Amino acid sequence: MYTFSSRLKTFSFVLIALGILGIGYSFLTAPKTVEDVEKILAAENAHGGHGAAHHDAGNAHGEDAHGHHAVSHDEAAASHANHGNDAHAEADHHAGADDAHAAHDEHQEHLEHVLHQLQNKPWSALYIAALFFMLISLGALTFYAIQNAAQAGWSPVLFRVMESISSYLVPGAIIVFILLVLGVLDMHHIFIWMDEDVVAHDHLIQAKSGYLNGPFFLIRAAIFMGGWIWYRQYSRKNSLLQDDANDNTHYKKNFKASATFLVFFIISESIMSWDWIMSVDPHWYSTLFGWYVFASFFVSGITAIALITVYLKGKGYLEYVNTSHIHDLAKFMFGISIFWTYLWFSQFMLMWYADIPEEVVYFKTRIEDYNLPFFGMLAMNFLFPVLILINTDFKRLSWIIVMAGIVILCGHYIDFFNMIMPATVGDRWFIGAGEIGSVLLFLGLFIFVVFTTLTKAPLLAKRNPLIEESKHFHY
Repeated sequence: MYTFSSRLKTFSFVLIALGILGIGYSFLTAPKTVEDVEKILAAENAHGGHGAAHHDAGNAHGEDAHGHHAVSHDEAAASHANHGNDAHAEADHHAGADDAHAAHDEHQEHLEHVLHQLQNKPWSALYIAALFFMLISLGALTFYAIQNAAQAGWSPVLFRVMESISSYLVPGAIIVFILLVLGVLDMHHIFIWMDEDVVAHDHLIQAKSGYLNGPFFLIRAAIFMGGWIWYRQYSRKNSLLQDDANDNTHYKKNFKASATFLVFFIISESIMSWDWIMSVDPHWYSTLFGWYVFASFFVSGITAIALITVYLKGKGYLEYVNTSHIHDLAKFMFGISIFWTYLWFSQFMLMWYADIPEEVVYFKTRIEDYNLPFFGMLAMNFLFPVLILINTDFKRLSWIIVMAGIVILCGHYIDFFNMIMPATVGDRWFIGAGEIGSVLLFLGLFIFVVFTTLTKAPLLAKRNPLIEESKHFHY
């Protein structure tokens, strides 16, 4: 039996506490009024910082209008003095006044837009981290289901690690569902199609309202999460019952349940990716997006399995896990990273080459406003794994697996950051207390839940029919 060390438990609590403080600070410091935004933009303008160009543009437009107003007024006065044309002077005066009001209204709209972006920022950071860690557990659960359905002989010694990682799916899904509910209740504006004022002036979103509406959105989420959690709990129960069974009844139940779950998962995962991620950009869509999101969190789930396996092996647990098991996990990390890259390039290349405005705007925004995270994520998720994990010998070295795994997880978090932030925060992004705090909070919670689950059952699924083959697996 595994014992949750007090040091690791304390570490998880510290992460949670620091995360809560960071998130709280980000919400407290978010601007509350347009006046707050004006102060922020003025400070940025004074320092030549981020957003100064927008502020300058707004001010320049306003000053131009006021200047035009003044010039028009002077010309009108001269005209009145020289020609006595009062009507013409008054017309010019009103024209200048109208320009000034239009400029003022445009400047106010810009300030309100920035206000919404900055108010979205802490919510978006919280949502990205909550979704990412929940999907890590879902990725591990999917990998577990594939092993059961394929009746794989190499992996049963790792089943309890997979089951423990998937245990985070329960609290993780509840947290994400709460955030979705808060969006429907207008507590945040991550999903712009939930804003009635926006929908009233947007014919394209109106056309999608039969699908993109609050009640149906939450019903779909509840069905998907409920199905995933049901399979996780059911398969875990059968796995534990199999330990003390005299036949393979529970193993056979898990085989059937896993095959059924995978069919449900393929459908629900695609729709989930449209609902929870792609709909933050309701004017844009990609038919490849479901597969792309799947590849991202699937490799993240496999990486989490590898990292926790290496940790437990280093602490003297998992006695039957050998370098061949680690090698196979590393092969999956490498292979799915290549698969993710193929999907990324397929989506990017076709849209960029076609240069259809409705499609290419997605990448144009991210390349221009998120240049470093956009291309940095590509290097972390493709170049680094390829260069490191392509070597067969490296796949058996624990420190290589840990290094590559940390980079892959960070890279795919940035991938989710790139998917959501440009639509909700625009060019007002930066890595601050909210982003760091959100990652720390959910990392701490993830560690606590996963390692607590590891203490609940033996680390070896001893009565699995394929356990002996797994124990003696060598490659």
